[in-house]
Amino acid sequence: MYQALYRKWRPRTFDDVVGQAHITDTLKRQVAGNRLSHAYLFTGTRGTGKTTCAKILARAVNCEHPVDGNPCNACPSCLGIESCSILDVLELDAASNNGVDQVRALRDEAVYTPAAVRKRVYIVDEVHMLSTPAFNALLKILEEPPAHLMFILATTELHKVPATIKSRCQQFAFKRILPGDITARLSYVAEQEGIDLSSEGAALLARLADGGLRDALSLLDQCAGTRGTVDEAAVLDTLGLAGNVETARLMELIADGNVPAVLDSLGRLYAAGKDVGSVLGELSCLTRDLLLRRTAPQGASALLTGGFDESTMRTLGERFSSPRLMQMLTLLQQTTAELSRSSNRRTDAELCLIRLCDVTLDDSAAGLAARLTRLEQLIGSGASVPAPAPKAAPAPKTAAADDLPPWEDAPVAAPVKQSAPTPSQPAAPKAPAAPSGTCAAGEFWGDFVTGLRGMVPPASYPYLMNKQAVSGTWNNGVLTLWVADEFTKAMLNKPAVTEALAKAAGSRFGQPARVSFSIGEPPAQQSAPAPQPKQDALDELLDFGRKFDNITINE
Repeated sequence: MYQALYRKWRPRTFDDVVGQAHITDTLKRQVAGNRLSHAYLFTGTRGTGKTTCAKILARAVNCEHPVDGNPCNACPSCLGIESCSILDVLELDAASNNGVDQVRALRDEAVYTPAAVRKRVYIVDEVHMLSTPAFNALLKILEEPPAHLMFILATTELHKVPATIKSRCQQFAFKRILPGDITARLSYVAEQEGIDLSSEGAALLARLADGGLRDALSLLDQCAGTRGTVDEAAVLDTLGLAGNVETARLMELIADGNVPAVLDSLGRLYAAGKDVGSVLGELSCLTRDLLLRRTAPQGASALLTGGFDESTMRTLGERFSSPRLMQMLTLLQQTTAELSRSSNRRTDAELCLIRLCDVTLDDSAAGLAARLTRLEQLIGSGASVPAPAPKAAPAPKTAAADDLPPWEDAPVAAPVKQSAPTPSQPAAPKAPAAPSGTCAAGEFWGDFVTGLRGMVPPASYPYLMNKQAVSGTWNNGVLTLWVADEFTKAMLNKPAVTEALAKAAGSRFGQPARVSFSIGEPPAQQSAPAPQPKQDALDELLDFGRKFDNITINE
């Protein structure tokens, strides 16, 4: 029958335990010098060796021929304890035996002398799951146990263990195993099992294990079923992860604000079987590494996940500020935490990526801080910041009918005699129109927007091409964009867009340009008021004559 790798390769001596020398050396000296405590408390995260060390210690204190504090694993006591045939060494699960009645039964049984070994050992795993009455029932026997009794308690949540229990035990904290130690152990196990594991694949498995050797062996066991070499690509395909290259590419697209490309990449990964939660988790790890490199450049190397090369980290780090990374990391963490309760995980992931691309869509305090930092950077670098355009003064009306709107008639004025031009005084020619004049919407906007392709961010170009939502007018150095609503204005009122528009308008009209925004329709497209009917002069004359109809003239 096949046995899982993490069970088959569980350490049998203290020397086989990986990454916990500060604990195993102490326990070996206590066993060799017969300076054992009656109660131990092993704490630490999952898969770091708590239960393994508890079982080794239970065999070591009862071994008939210990070797430098290690059990020999060959005497009847060691073999009986390992095969669970000796009932004096008992392993309990506090998650399923957490009642006060079970602890009272254990306490009543513990007073009896062991039958087959020197010490009666109780290993209580996940001891934080005991109820308060059960802890109280355990206190007395922990404080004054018989000489033949030893308790080994293990927990992953130390804060849930009462202080009265902690004070009666020797406490050992198991730390996370370093990725290098996990990599070496995985390579050794793979060599013994005949698994073709590459160094890149072992390093990736060690990073995914997050300090737990049991998790690393379980992942190796899962990936060993693939055909061929277990390399980085095979691990990513088996576990449904995006990979460092795809994650770095996603981060570059987020820095560019390229929403269509980001959504396309997520859709491609989703179609390939990648989990959206894993994609956001990898983005979160990369964002954390970038933030650590910015805030603590000297000591951050020991804290990084190590999944990305130095050139990639340097290139991406130059494109984000610390507040921007804080905003991104906060948003990623919130979305990842809410995915478990989501009815549509893909939609939530897409909304998260859209907000990552456009910080103006994030109305949180972190998003506002990121926008303010961007504004400060623009001001500090001397770049132009878009400002609202001043209201233009209304042009004075003239008596010429051609200068009036079509719905108004020219005012009636007395005829003025003008002398015909004489040969000595020729008529003055009309002056050519200055380039800084006025262009209404539709006169230049169509070909002007077409020429902007490649100059503005790809996410903003479709909004500029939408004739129903955006149009532009030019008036004396000011390019006014008339937008349909606040959302369109927010998508276009960005430094990258306004700078490109100002540059293109300045090149077209030959003078410095400034960009402003207005919500509504441009003046030439606004609905004209209905013309007022003009009263005929003959009707006025007839009304005036009717006043004299009843007047009698005396002769």
